[in-house]
Amino acid sequence: MCVLGDGLAGGFGDARHLGWVGRVLARTALPRPLFTACLPVLGETTTSLSARWREETNRRWDPDEPRHLVIAPGAADVNAGLSIARSRLNLANVLDEAAADGIATYVVGPPPSLQVERRAAGQLSRAFSDVCERRGVTFVDTFDPLQSNSQWLTDLGASDGHHPTQVGYGLMAWLVLHTGWYDWLGATEA
Repeated sequence: MCVLGDGLAGGFGDARHLGWVGRVLARTALPRPLFTACLPVLGETTTSLSARWREETNRRWDPDEPRHLVIAPGAADVNAGLSIARSRLNLANVLDEAAADGIATYVVGPPPSLQVERRAAGQLSRAFSDVCERRGVTFVDTFDPLQSNSQWLTDLGASDGHHPTQVGYGLMAWLVLHTGWYDWLGATEA
């Protein structure tokens, strides 16, 4: 399994160095070992992600094994000035290419940030959700559940305003674990 996204996918700011990915994997029991490569880029836009995903993943996957791709785009597109249409197209291209290659995909949307205009980030999240829904890909909405969550907002305020600490990553992990994760991966709760 490969996980691509921004610094949130890599757990940036988590003193335990687990992020949401490590917390999710710790709660996942698989019938056999699963190699997981977490491949974040701080501040990555969907344009950058769509340009690098294939090279990054092909170097890590065994072609004889099932391939799973988790895409976790943050809200960097907003600050970079990308249009919603361009962001949608970038994500759609990755999902369509992955589907054509028989790669199972799962998308974790951008959570709210104190560094990104909230209305625009919410629009981006909804656009990503729509792209996924049209393709039958599971989408984890982290924006709506966390935008008014006092624990999330306090955690962001105690950090750099974009990357949470342990509490925030725990909240993101809970959302992932309760949005089709086990079914998508063919796993059970550990």
